[in-house]
Amino acid sequence: MLKKFKVWYKNVFGSRNELAREEAMDVKNHRVEIRDVTYFVAKALFTDIPEMIEIEKAVYAGKAPWDSTAFANELRREKDRLYLVVRKNDRLLAFIGSTFDDRTRDAHITNIAVLPEFQSRGLGRFLLGVMIKKARQMGYKSVSLEVRVSNQNAQKLYRELNFEQSGIKRGYYFGDHEDAADMTLYLNDESDSD
Repeated sequence: MLKKFKVWYKNVFGSRNELAREEAMDVKNHRVEIRDVTYFVAKALFTDIPEMIEIEKAVYAGKAPWDSTAFANELRREKDRLYLVVRKNDRLLAFIGSTFDDRTRDAHITNIAVLPEFQSRGLGRFLLGVMIKKARQMGYKSVSLEVRVSNQNAQKLYRELNFEQSGIKRGYYFGDHEDAADMTLYLNDESDSD
């Protein structure tokens, strides 16, 4: 009953942007079919952080670019951050994080990783598609991200989703100081892929 009242109140007194944001950020745990395989999708929880770090280590040659404090700080910011996880048989296989900036109208993908043995199965594409859809729901202008210049597989996926390279950040990555390619998907064209 309280939830219905809140929805009614926001419809009458709240802004459309607030309502769109609230709806977009509200992700229920659910099953999804990706290439004929059933997975479980949910909002990331603090208890997922150790597994997220293990995925990073598997993806980034034993190193985790983000530590548990960084992930915890992101998960605390529920108003402008959304982190999702994909599981199968209770094993975390992939995750994505995004920040939603109302000022710039940009959804910035902060982190996306898929366990190496589960890459090329559509999980990354699915997660990116969810964030693109959320950005559209909120009336955003773009979705952006950085990717290592050496990560050709990820860049290929982003280009397939109509991201364009919009710049280079020299020495962006901690440790090896590899350059990052800035990539942006402009959402003003309805022909963009979901």
